[in-house]
Amino acid sequence: MRLYITGGGTGGHVTPGLAIARYFETKHPDTVVRFAGSARGIENKLVPREGYPLDTIEIIGLSRSMSPKGLAHNVKAARLAVSAVSKAKKLLRQARPDCVIGCGGYASFAVVRAAQQMGIPTVLLEVNALPGKVTKMLAKKADRVLVCFEQAKDILGGGDKIVLTGAPVRGEILAADRAKARAKFGLGEGDQLVVSFWGSMGAKYMNEHMAGALALECQNGVPYYHIHATGAAAREWLPKMAAEQGADFAAHPNIQVTEYIYDMADRMAAADLVVCRAGAATLGELCMLGRPALLVPSPFVAENHQEKNARALETAGGCRVLLEKDASPGRLYDEMQDLLSDRERLRRMGQDATKLAAHDASEKIYQEIIWAIENHNK
Repeated sequence: MRLYITGGGTGGHVTPGLAIARYFETKHPDTVVRFAGSARGIENKLVPREGYPLDTIEIIGLSRSMSPKGLAHNVKAARLAVSAVSKAKKLLRQARPDCVIGCGGYASFAVVRAAQQMGIPTVLLEVNALPGKVTKMLAKKADRVLVCFEQAKDILGGGDKIVLTGAPVRGEILAADRAKARAKFGLGEGDQLVVSFWGSMGAKYMNEHMAGALALECQNGVPYYHIHATGAAAREWLPKMAAEQGADFAAHPNIQVTEYIYDMADRMAAADLVVCRAGAATLGELCMLGRPALLVPSPFVAENHQEKNARALETAGGCRVLLEKDASPGRLYDEMQDLLSDRERLRRMGQDATKLAAHDASEKIYQEIIWAIENHNK
């Protein structure tokens, strides 16, 4: 089995592809997997770290602006798309995949389009409640379009080729055990843990506000544990900014600031509250683990799809949504205190989140990819 998986720009377009690759390897140990993405996306860190080869293609997303600058950007994007499809065809001839799997983001467009033109089976995975432009552009000629929200299926027009599977979840999330994770971190029955992060690369605005919230925690001597991942961009300045606002981390060892949480599966499993963005991959993990969350959707993503993701979970009772425009340091701090003050409410939120977990998503996705390979052009 030879798979060529493409997607990138953000972790939400990369980690599902990695989960698919790992699952195929459990079913077919001789599976050969290659990835493709952009030269600037987070895939350049995540994919090699997992041991897979990554091909990079220069391509940029379209601008929504109709200004001269925006129009010039789109002309460049169109030219790059043409050359990117040409390069993708060369890569596909070398890789000879049985199937190309597109996991979203503009980085996936060229490879999937090239595969469709070459007659290679293609499967799209759309993890967001609101399908992205790339999915909409490529769906018509795809053999299968796999979605994670019922509303995405409706937006894409329904039909037999649009299949609700749920989002694939990393093996370490599936294997995480809450009791073992809490014991690993020395947490007693009455201890509470907050885990917060704004994505693998961080988010300047929200990290600035989290610096203020961490300072308030130090000043008020909160009784819980809190670990915050800054991301690469804020690893230097966030602790300094928090200190300038009164944070004394040396005096409050229960509050920890780190660049990246490498044992995220165990940290999330052990957490009593997770504070983060609302990317679909993260929400899938929260639901699988049954963890309550305070979600601050990024307003700077295509068609505001993170808020739509978050609202779907909020409607089910599994999270509280705080819009970025309202997420001041004081508001972040107050929301965390309010949620942590009611342990029974947190327990119910976790249970409600679990109801949306797609426990058999990886197997469903596996079966649909096999179907696409076996039934292509029939």
